[in-house]
Amino acid sequence: MKSILLIGLGRFGRHIAMKLDELHHQVMAVDTDEKRVEAVLPYVTNAQIGDATDEEFLSSLGVRNFDVCIVAIGDNFQSSLETTSLLKELGAGYVVSRAARDVQAKFLLRNGADEVVYPEKQLAAWTAIRYSADHIFDYVELDEEHAIFEVAVPEGWAEKTIGQLNVRRKYNINIMALKHDGKMKLNISPDTVLPAEDTMLVLGNIRDIQRCFHI
Repeated sequence: MKSILLIGLGRFGRHIAMKLDELHHQVMAVDTDEKRVEAVLPYVTNAQIGDATDEEFLSSLGVRNFDVCIVAIGDNFQSSLETTSLLKELGAGYVVSRAARDVQAKFLLRNGADEVVYPEKQLAAWTAIRYSADHIFDYVELDEEHAIFEVAVPEGWAEKTIGQLNVRRKYNINIMALKHDGKMKLNISPDTVLPAEDTMLVLGNIRDIQRCFHI
């Protein structure tokens, strides 16, 4: 369990709060809007109404005590930038900030952000890949070159073992797990048979996966 400071409670911030609650983390939520703060009260450990660009207010939260500080402000980049910078100045250990464009990310990284997330850009990439092919069920980008795809078992692979197909050597990808009716099978070996009705989680270079599964 981690202690997390979440600043900015718009739609993105609210969804973060709900997921963190589901994962049983301790969350301190902050926003200038009283209604937004009230909306997340069921999902957070504590909440404050206040301006995170105010150094005195931010200092009163004890930012050094949080494992992660998330700046989810999306409607005012100046406030996001100032908050990010202040968090680092006050000794925050790890700061994750939201950006909408690459230029914003550059400024945030230069002013204290340890990592930047692009919710709209990342969701757009996922949506484009997920719905542009009938046999793609999920997609997680690990870095610019590698990803995990959930794909249907190709017709020519069905009921054969991973060893028979020699997947790693032929295609330079790894089958990480099988999924059936929402349940994961993680105990994968060369003797594992690929059922036609299952999906596979495959890990590898994005280009190798695209070539293998005609994405």
